[in-house]
Amino acid sequence: MNNPSFKKLSEISSSRYDICMMVAKRARRIVSGSAPLTKHIEAKPVTQALHEVIEGKVTKK
Repeated sequence: MNNPSFKKLSEISSSRYDICMMVAKRARRIVSGSAPLTKHIEAKPVTQALHEVIEGKVTKK
């Protein structure tokens, strides 16, 4: 995966910590067996979670 620009990620949240926590929590759910939320399927759970966050499928709660 290409590294996404922080400009694109900052549109989701201005806090890098928030972005990191969203990706980490979603990656844990994927490892536990949760189905992917996007059509784009990745082999690594963190990469899959990052794609889902960028596409807006995962939000901060």
